[in-house]
Amino acid sequence: MLYIKNGTIIDPKENRPYKADLQIENGRISRIIRKEGEHFKISADALALAEGKDSLSAVRQDNAALAEGKVIDAQGLMIAPGLADTHVHFRDPGFTYKEDIYTGAAAAAKGGFTQIVLMANTKPCVDNEDTLSYVLAKGKETGIHIASCVNVTKGMAGKELTDMERLSERGAAGFTDDGIPLLNEELVREAMERAKKLHKPISFHEENPAFIVNNGINRGRASAFYHIGGSPGEAETDLVKRDLELALLTGADVVIQHISTKEAVELVRRAKEKGASVHAEATPHHFTLTEEAAIEKGTLAKMNPPLREEADRLAIIKGLKDGTIDLIATDHAPHSREEKDRPVTEAPSGIIGLETALSLGIRELVEKGHLTWPELIERMSTSPCRLYGLEGGRVEEKAAADLVLFHPQERWTVSEFTSKSSNSPFIGESLPGVVYYTICGGRIVYKKA
Repeated sequence: MLYIKNGTIIDPKENRPYKADLQIENGRISRIIRKEGEHFKISADALALAEGKDSLSAVRQDNAALAEGKVIDAQGLMIAPGLADTHVHFRDPGFTYKEDIYTGAAAAAKGGFTQIVLMANTKPCVDNEDTLSYVLAKGKETGIHIASCVNVTKGMAGKELTDMERLSERGAAGFTDDGIPLLNEELVREAMERAKKLHKPISFHEENPAFIVNNGINRGRASAFYHIGGSPGEAETDLVKRDLELALLTGADVVIQHISTKEAVELVRRAKEKGASVHAEATPHHFTLTEEAAIEKGTLAKMNPPLREEADRLAIIKGLKDGTIDLIATDHAPHSREEKDRPVTEAPSGIIGLETALSLGIRELVEKGHLTWPELIERMSTSPCRLYGLEGGRVEEKAAADLVLFHPQERWTVSEFTSKSSNSPFIGESLPGVVYYTICGGRIVYKKA
């Protein structure tokens, strides 16, 4: 039994947050007790009501439970469904010096995430049953929910499709060769058709290498600063256009990963208007930063696709506002300090994001008036859970007790990370939104020290 009292609930089904107490039993929300006024304080009668008890001795037992830490006073805190990130790299197996499933899950819990969907570009990659079973079994030991995509093609070579049906039976959440674009149009079409039959999303890394001289840096001011060719927006839009046409043709649930250009956002908007079952991810770094960060921060702001121009950043925010972009995903991509210390053309692309995502969403989207609280949580929890068929994304009676409790105004300075890696361009920044508790299945999996 766990009580959470005096909190402010954010439920995407509601137009605005509301004050309530929560009662949690057997891993689920058993009772929501709405409260009038801004400063409701739990009473013995309220505790008795929550338990369905009417005896003084029962109330005293509950008050004793409070002293044992079984009641959380959430005064000043917002309570939202646990966040869900459907684009994460935990580097396990094969690159565990950067991150492993245990450290990645701990970083996720600290950031308020209870649902994680892993990418499949590990070593070995997740194109077979054994590797998938390894990842899922290890994920069950973490305290949060860990799902995993599997590869679209064997060995991520782009030539032969994996046994999508068998891997789906073994628990694959979806399909992707994230990190490597798929260039064979006929193969992509077949993969979409098979994914549709399996009722699983299929996600695409949209960067055509034919357009790219140096990846990770935008062709523009940033590439000129480094005297390199860089990566133009056309690399993204070329493949996005192809895959949206195939999405319309096949009816598959297609995800455009980490969208970065205004042109791609508009293409997705038009495809949705035509009835395509297409989804798009926005990363916190793409709705927060521009290529100026790559000039200022160097390799800490190098990622694929790269940070673009201000017009692109604003188009992504507009896409989040009007629902063109329905997923916020971190693309959490840990790398060692030694790797990121290499020259800009040699360092790997990617940044970590699980521990800063909520704060950046608050600062850039809610505080600046682009999204309401329910809209932010919809894109960071409800929508990703819905797409991948995951339980979560709701604060309602009988729902799973997967929750994040955070103070929306309290600030923290980005410094040390729970992740093994620290490759973030936000180091040193003061951000709003401090996570106090992450609860998964009714269990506290993170508590602010």
